[in-house]
Amino acid sequence: MSFDQQENIASQITLPELLKRMTDAGGSDLHLTTNSAPQVRVHGHLSPLTGIPPLTPADTKRLAYSVLTDAQKHRFEENLELDFSFGLKGMSRFRANLFNQKGAVGAVFRAIPYEIKSFEALGLPPVVADLCKKPRGLVLVTGPTGSGKSTTLASMVDKINIDRHDHILTIEDPIEFLHNHKNCVVNQREVAADTHSFGAALRTALRQDPDIVLVGEMRDLETIEMALRIAETGHLTFATLHTNSAYSTINRIIDVFPSAQQAQVRTQLSLVLEGIMCQSLLPKATGDGRVMALEILVPNAAIRNLIREDKIHQIYSMMQTGQDKFGMQTFNQALATLVHKRLISIEVAMQRTSNADELKELIERGSGLNQSYAGNGTGKPAMPPSGHSSPYAQGRPIGQRPPAR
Repeated sequence: MSFDQQENIASQITLPELLKRMTDAGGSDLHLTTNSAPQVRVHGHLSPLTGIPPLTPADTKRLAYSVLTDAQKHRFEENLELDFSFGLKGMSRFRANLFNQKGAVGAVFRAIPYEIKSFEALGLPPVVADLCKKPRGLVLVTGPTGSGKSTTLASMVDKINIDRHDHILTIEDPIEFLHNHKNCVVNQREVAADTHSFGAALRTALRQDPDIVLVGEMRDLETIEMALRIAETGHLTFATLHTNSAYSTINRIIDVFPSAQQAQVRTQLSLVLEGIMCQSLLPKATGDGRVMALEILVPNAAIRNLIREDKIHQIYSMMQTGQDKFGMQTFNQALATLVHKRLISIEVAMQRTSNADELKELIERGSGLNQSYAGNGTGKPAMPPSGHSSPYAQGRPIGQRPPAR
């Protein structure tokens, strides 16, 4: 193919065509940047779309601007970055971020399915459904970017929408999943389109008679302070943070405040906190997708005392033993469960753990595992992955220690 023919392809391709190729491939994100062919993330890995040459600055700007309103173009050119969402009929919704790099426009588009997944499809344990029944308090869904926080929250809001008769108010940047009125009234507000900021929306939220409030992200002191206050005044409040464990989530919230306020915030958080779910998406052992690993903290009286007394480092040991009674589990317990159910490989589990010795012991003993969590859907033990030097490869029953030598 000649250079002119390649240039012609790049100049004629449309954004809907690229997004369709991404969704047809099972991709989650489309990346557009100069001097590179469009890249698609599938199961966590980026790869270029075939048959499309590297994009020029004119190409990336044309593609990105093709879905912008005049007001969005003005905001982008003024602020040099823009978050927004849009839908393509018959395909999907998309969350987009536009930015400038080296003087040219770059963009990332993330697919957001129109259909909201059920708890069963996501492999969420029963304790998550219990959190949706809470009349008040703060529930946090945390994890790194791309860990499925929005998908989990959408499923939880949808369950509330079906099971309860309440007013759900969401504040998002941008709106991702669309919620229709079912048994609840659902109002969704988008930052920059329906309100000036998270703080402005939260300051007026209580005047809108909500029962459930969803805060898309607790980004700063004002947002965290308002979310705690809304939960404290008797509303069920959901929010997200970019933290990797229950322990770090509690510390992040407290450390945002000046030291003179931290004792008061610890007391406030100990009273309103109802649950923390820290999640991560891991590649399946079969190579055909990803599966969620979920750390869950459900505060009991002892954990509330530890938060109030600034003994947060002791919470982990209580989570280790609180699985059967309270539905709690550590990230290592989640990893060990997924390994035993053959959903992830031992190598992946070891790459993701922060305590390899503890994880090895959990896998070896087969104890502390949540049998209701993320099953393989067959009701039977899956076949062992090949090539592992593990209890499975050695033919021992799960949980049985190796013979003494």
